[in-house]
Amino acid sequence: MKIRLKIWRQPSRAAKGDFVFYALDGLNPNMSFLEMLDFLNEKLISEGQEPVAFDSDCREGICGSCSLMINGKPHGPGFGITTCQLYMRQFKDDQEIIVEPFRSRAFPVIKDLIVDRSALDRIMQAGGFISTLVGQAPEANTIAIPHDVAEKAFDAAHCIGCGACVAVCKNSSASLFVGAKIAHLSLLPQGQPERRKRVLQMVRQADKEGFGACSFTRACEAVCPKAISVEVISRMYREYLTSAWMKKLGWIN
Repeated sequence: MKIRLKIWRQPSRAAKGDFVFYALDGLNPNMSFLEMLDFLNEKLISEGQEPVAFDSDCREGICGSCSLMINGKPHGPGFGITTCQLYMRQFKDDQEIIVEPFRSRAFPVIKDLIVDRSALDRIMQAGGFISTLVGQAPEANTIAIPHDVAEKAFDAAHCIGCGACVAVCKNSSASLFVGAKIAHLSLLPQGQPERRKRVLQMVRQADKEGFGACSFTRACEAVCPKAISVEVISRMYREYLTSAWMKKLGWIN
């Protein structure tokens, strides 16, 4: 199998980037997309050239670090997969493939295909957690949680923070990510003590990081590798408006 690659190369955050063309032959269709990039880098290194910088870790669709824009779509063609779960057999022989980093003001390019997604970490640090005393864990059945509620919380908890929702959104909104994290904790008993404070702080931090507003086009839902529903965005809005009014009335600090 052979392909023609058009890859974004950018030496550093301050440097100007551009697309560079590469031709590859002898590829195995059963290679993953990242294995294809490994193949390209081995070729470049053997020729004394600088390899293409890209992110990867688990290569099992768990960590979300392999975030790439492939032919204009986050993580490439397919549904419910990350870049590392994309295989070359999903492309045609001699096809041109355009590979670039996620584009967002909140995700500045570090080098080539690697972007700085620490803005999502700072949103989590603002409130995406629960504060509890250390010690022996309580009995799991102490507080009964209805099955449908547990399922909704679990669905929201699937978010891996890859940033595909930001990359595909015309406003570079992180609402699906923030909504998933808020929904996960607001549905469970453990998240109730900090529920109102959490949503205010996380939404405020998202705005501070430069993410745009949600236009509810549902593009984020379409490309999310974990198929998270935009229902979490609606829940985030309800949580935020309720908490903002409670704070204005002095019912919460």
